[in-house]
Parts: sequence; C-alpha cells; structure tokens
Amino acid sequence: MPLLDRNGWKPESWARDAAAGAAIVPFDQVEAVLGARRPGQRIGVDLPNDVHPNALLPWQDGLDFVAIAFPRFNDGRGFSLGKMLREQGFAGTLRASGWIIPDQFAFALHCGFDEVEISEAQAQRQPIDQWLQAPALIGETYQDTQDGMISIFKRRRAAAEAA
Repeated sequence: MPLLDRNGWKPESWARDAAAGAAIVPFDQVEAVLGARRPGQRIGVDLPNDVHPNALLPWQDGLDFVAIAFPRFNDGRGFSLGKMLREQGFAGTLRASGWIIPDQFAFALHCGFDEVEISEAQAQRQPIDQWLQAPALIGETYQDTQDGMISIFKRRRAAAEAA
C-alpha cells in the first residue's frame, strides 16, 4: 500500500508480521508480542477506530508505532484518536491507515499523524501533488494543533491583550 508523509511518497519500513524486525500486530495481540519481543525489535500496533487510546496505556512506552484505521473517508474518529494518543504522551510514529483523502491530509498532520497509508487505486486517482498541496490550504484552525498551529481564538485573545 502506498505510504506518504509531508514530504511525499516514502518506502514502507514496517511489516504486518510479528516475527519481523519492525512488526505491526493487531491490537488484540500487542501484549503477547511485546512480552516475546526480541532485543532490538520494534513493535507497532494496528488500532481500530473504535478502541480508545487509553487501552494502549499499559503498553504505550513499549510501542514504536501505531496505525489508526480509517475505514471510510467520512468517519473522523481516527483524527480524534490520533490527537488523544499524542496528548497522552505517545511519541512514536503515528500512521493514518485507510480512507484518507487529500483534503483530510492536513487535518491528519495537525492531529499528530506522521504518515498516511492509502490503497493503490487511490494513489493512482489522486497524484502526489494533490496530497502535498493540501496542508497549505489550511492557514487557520479553531484548535491548537499537534504540529504547532495556534488557534484563531488564542491569536485573537493575544491581539486584544496587546492592544
């Protein structure tokens, strides 16, 4: 599946195989795989979008990667989950996996996602320049973002206080 970040297409460095050096495992197997981790092995988890990030707290420090499922482009729960995961201290790689469209790419980055994984068909329909132009289309936000944008409200308040 094609993978991209804010710089463009990138190669996959993770495998959905518990024996791999950088392994992505299903959520229901994360405890067992972390318990059997080999020295130097990096572990990631596929997190369904109906599982609260608090469920990862017991293992969060042992995880290097989380992929949050986006089963449909109109299901925005993954954005909230990504932001909550960052707010609870997850510092590893965060991937949005599934039905993300270019218009949502900036929102994913603002919520703390590092990369997006899409289908081959979607990558063929929507060229890379559509994805890379999307973040520049959002210049203001109503919430502070994980990538440093300050909300409209905070900027207005600061301007009023400075006046």
